[in-house]
Amino acid sequence: MLVRDIIYSWKGWGGKFNLASGMCRLRIYDMTKDEKKAVAHLRPIIVIVSDVPESGMSVRSCAGHIATMVTKDFHIDPHRMLWIEHYPAKIYGEKSEHVIPESFDAVEFEWYADKAIKPDWRVLKPPLLDEIVKLVKGQGFKGSRVRGSMNH
Repeated sequence: MLVRDIIYSWKGWGGKFNLASGMCRLRIYDMTKDEKKAVAHLRPIIVIVSDVPESGMSVRSCAGHIATMVTKDFHIDPHRMLWIEHYPAKIYGEKSEHVIPESFDAVEFEWYADKAIKPDWRVLKPPLLDEIVKLVKGQGFKGSRVRGSMNH
């Protein structure tokens, strides 16, 4: 079940320069709240982040920092979370003749002192990819723009 669908802003570091601050689309699914409850999940919290055009930073470049902030802001146990980066399809070229296909990458982190470090990306493949696509495609954007770190 989708529990959050927002534009999430994170603060960077570097004092007044606020280096590496940005925003992304953040979707949080809690599979324990699924009405069907057919399958128990080892990682029932699915977090999907996507770049947004107005951000100065990509989610890939700040993956560990964003994951650390999201787990703190939304009280998520990182060991019960599946972190996914979503990259929508991109069309480019003089006549829009080139396409970079949509992709979903799972990211594994090492957690040290409640901080996500050493991200390791892997492209999702079926059948997990099929389930994630069903989650994402079944939801239009229902959230709001959120600025700054959230305390929930």
